[in-house]
Amino acid sequence: MSPSSILAGARLALDTVRAHKLRSFLTVLGVIIGTGAVIGVGSIIAGLDGAITNLLRSFGPNTVIVTKTAAMGNATREERRRKPLDLANARAIAERCSAVDHVSPYLFPPNGIHTARYKGNDMYGAQLAGTEEGYAAGGTTMKAGRFFTDQESLHHMPVVVVGADVQKQLMPNEDPIGKRITVDGHELEVVGVMDRPAASLPGQDDTRVLMPYFTMQKMFPSAREHMLVVIAAPGQMIEAQDQVRAVLRLARRVPYNGADTFSITTAEQMIDQFHNVTSTVAIVMVILSSIGLLVGGLGVMNIMLVSVTERTREIGIRKALGARRSDIIVQFLTEAVVLTVMGGVLGLVLGWMISRAAGLIFPNLPTAVPLWAASLGVLVSVGVGLFFGIWPASRAARLDPVEALRYE
Repeated sequence: MSPSSILAGARLALDTVRAHKLRSFLTVLGVIIGTGAVIGVGSIIAGLDGAITNLLRSFGPNTVIVTKTAAMGNATREERRRKPLDLANARAIAERCSAVDHVSPYLFPPNGIHTARYKGNDMYGAQLAGTEEGYAAGGTTMKAGRFFTDQESLHHMPVVVVGADVQKQLMPNEDPIGKRITVDGHELEVVGVMDRPAASLPGQDDTRVLMPYFTMQKMFPSAREHMLVVIAAPGQMIEAQDQVRAVLRLARRVPYNGADTFSITTAEQMIDQFHNVTSTVAIVMVILSSIGLLVGGLGVMNIMLVSVTERTREIGIRKALGARRSDIIVQFLTEAVVLTVMGGVLGLVLGWMISRAAGLIFPNLPTAVPLWAASLGVLVSVGVGLFFGIWPASRAARLDPVEALRYE
């Protein structure tokens, strides 16, 4: 098996594709659809995973997250009926938990796509929230300006701090400090730009738009859903969790033998739980998408068997001139791989189009074709060609040269 024989087989396969364009396209249509589905699904899942991971890791390594329902996964009916966490719960933790350095309420806006605008530049899908000065104690550092203060929150000041990618998209060539941006129709003054979280992965966007807690309440009077961001004292993470649990059980009047009506976890635990959810979804979607690859592989095998029959006399001539069985096998395997690789490349284009379409339909969902998905799509297409090309290649190699030369 020499490189020259592989190149000769590839040239022959390309000549066959040019001679039978429609037949070749229909042969690899399943590979195109299967590869495109894998790429598209991978890009959507990777975008969702990146957005949530980036948000959670921004809270810092010593942070305890308190939520009404389980951190990740589908909430049960009992969890949905629970009383929301509120500002009073945050104040009780701050007063009674000695292992806690800071605690900040984190108020979510009503559901929907939230926008930020500056001089005609729009950003969709902003991670909008209202919090307090203690949030910055979780490891938030400032790229420019400062974080807002609790006094600004008490006075409902229209100020905001933004993530690095918000500043990059809205005002890339200007000093952002002191500029006024419009967030969901409300004008706010930028007082600081946050650094990208140190634990975030490359390629993840920092689209946080944080404002003082009471400013958020004034902007969105109907907002009720809270998350409590608790910063544990150094080396006292376990003690902080135990104290927070005791205080909240008392404040929410949970019976001594009753289950918690809230969820306490760390940012890393929430990330692990979310990764478990997305990995399960990814496996299921890839399996479903692989049906198209199976159909495409069967099509390749069928067309290669037809090709062996059509070229029986050619195979007989090659064998009579000294071609070995391995040469025949390499020739037909190369043709099968060339076909499926072409299908894989077209599938990459289809997957990219799916990713772009998802980004346009759901602007708050960052999508990008991850390298692993693109590599997997090409490798799978090569594997399909090799697997489904083995039988036709072996059948061609086993032909008797005398009988092959007599074939009409």
